[in-house]
Order: sequence, then structure tokens, then C-alpha cells
Amino acid sequence: MRPTDPDVSAEAGLLEIRQVGMDRIETVRDLNVTIFDEERIINTFDRDGVMIFLAFVDGTPAGFKLGYALGNEKFYSAKGGVLPDYRRRGIARALLYEMLDAVRAAGYERFVYDTFPNKHPGMTVLGLEEGFEVVKAGYSPQYQDYRLRFERKLEPETEPDG
Repeated sequence: MRPTDPDVSAEAGLLEIRQVGMDRIETVRDLNVTIFDEERIINTFDRDGVMIFLAFVDGTPAGFKLGYALGNEKFYSAKGGVLPDYRRRGIARALLYEMLDAVRAAGYERFVYDTFPNKHPGMTVLGLEEGFEVVKAGYSPQYQDYRLRFERKLEPETEPDG
């Protein structure tokens, strides 16, 4: 069952989430540089089941979310973010919901992501609010922060009673 639609602030303007292909990777790269101050998005796009979503506010790219298959049953949300001027308006949650719907429709049973709670506390809060469980934790010397792995079982879509 899909969670309640996010409450996207009226300040956010008209929000549109689109699933896109690799032809939009430069848009994702530009967002990634602004949000994370790094060129590298993920280590490789040579993965099965890559999904990329872009968030547009009044037609302007404001955020992204991307991930890929971890085997046949799990989908890994590898990276995502929202530009600073658009944060705290429900856009990250809207991106998560769109990805969850697409991942569920593709037949995956579990959805996972990693986050660094001291660097990105909002993703820790979002995961806990959305019913994810912490399934792994450890310190990452590379990122000088703890890494938490969140996971959630995906319930199959149910047809509405008619």
C-alpha cells in the first residue's frame, strides 16, 4: 500500500516527478555537483535495473533519486538529493514515493538504502517515518561517519475496492 502522498509545500511551486533515462545523466550530474559537491554520482551505471527520477519545480530541475537492482528481490536506492533552495518541502519524500511505486511495479520485494546520519540526518528521519528498519550499522572511515542501512519490505499493490 502506498503511503499518504507527501505534503508538498505551496512554496515549492508545481512539482513534477519524472522517471528518465541515461540521456538525462548530465542533469543528474549537475544536481549532484551542487548538492554533494562531487562529480561522481555512483561508482558505475553498469548495473541491472537502473532507475533514475528527476524532480522539477515549475519546470526547473530541483532534485534526483537513482538506484539499481541488488539481485532479483532487492532494489538499492544509491543516491538522491534536493537542491538547498527546495529542501524541507516534501520533494525528497515525493521522489521516494515515486521510486517505491516503480520498484514495487517491477516486482522487487525489498527496498534498501544507506545513509550517513551525521552528514544527512534528514534521510535517517525520513526512513524511520516511512517504516524502514535499520538492518546494518558501522563506521565508514572513507566518509568519517556512521553508515546506516535501511530496509523495507514492499507490499504488493492491491486493487482498490470498486
